[in-house]
Amino acid sequence: MRIAIDARKLHDYGIGTYVRNLVHTLARQGGTDTYVLLCRESDVPFVRALGPQFEPLPEEAANYSVREQVSVPVTLRRAHVDLFHAPHYVVPPLTRCPYVVTIHDCIHLRFPQYLPNRAAHLYARTMMWTSARRARRVLTVSQASKDDILHYLHVPAERVEVVPNGLDERFATPPTPEDMARVRERFQLTEPFVLYAGNIKPHKNVDRLIEAYAILRRQGITGTKLLIIGDELSKYPNLRRLVHRFQLHQHVRFFGFVPDATLAALYRLASVFVFPSLYEGFGLPPLEAMAAGAPVVTSNVSSLPEVVGDAALLIDPLDAGAIASAMARVLSEPDLRADLIRRGHERAKLFSWDRTVTRIRAIYAELGAQGHD
Repeated sequence: MRIAIDARKLHDYGIGTYVRNLVHTLARQGGTDTYVLLCRESDVPFVRALGPQFEPLPEEAANYSVREQVSVPVTLRRAHVDLFHAPHYVVPPLTRCPYVVTIHDCIHLRFPQYLPNRAAHLYARTMMWTSARRARRVLTVSQASKDDILHYLHVPAERVEVVPNGLDERFATPPTPEDMARVRERFQLTEPFVLYAGNIKPHKNVDRLIEAYAILRRQGITGTKLLIIGDELSKYPNLRRLVHRFQLHQHVRFFGFVPDATLAALYRLASVFVFPSLYEGFGLPPLEAMAAGAPVVTSNVSSLPEVVGDAALLIDPLDAGAIASAMARVLSEPDLRADLIRRGHERAKLFSWDRTVTRIRAIYAELGAQGHD
């Protein structure tokens, strides 16, 4: 079977992580199918390096563009594929081959205020609705996301399947002592620290984390810094303003993008990892942190309780005081910290890309057997 996968977001956060792990695991698992990857011209060598099962199919139409609405269906038709996997919610309506779509979350429908304008909301709602309604199967990454898809998109429940994300093994593999020392020296980590990692869009609730950290210091826990890792900080100047308002500029440090190997070390060095997001389709950072040995505090909403189970402290993300109290407990109770680390290691073992991709391949086979109708 010839299966096309849209890999144009290969280098993005979020969906890019999904695509990278999907194709790497497909390559590792082998099989007889051929995978045709829609990709940027610059990624053709990457696709060829995956092995003889993979064919690059250059596609330069930008994501979310008018051009892709015509270009992608034409490219797929010329490639004579049997099945198309769209790893995000945009599937051009002119697409004629059978397809499966992964809808990671419904954040654009639940929080339209985070989109730049009403036109963006209309686009997201329309594309999500049409792609889900016409898909042979809708994949999603948590039961919470499935519930949202059923609520907003009215897709028959039997066509929506939960296939959780896996864990990148790099986060479960301990860095060498030399790597740990290098990260400590590079970032001058001479004091204990609270860590946040992820993007810093408004729904990630980083502003309330800063407020909670200010409360923590007022309560007398002053020997701990706050490290915030997230790209595109310049788009959210309110965070730096908040730091200065609480007079925390000597205690809060903002890092931009860091490579996964550096992030794995930072997770291990953190005194506590805090992820107070208001909404997640899955939420990989808490899982990565648990695998790396950080005690985790995270939200009691959306998919996050599904991911962390009983291996983290769950808090109301709208309550800065509750976030501060949870951080204080982890920082001041060694037995609790050790228990969270132990539980986190065990919980993280439940999530693997091999298991995830084995299920996705079974879905490919099932839909391939159905043919074009």
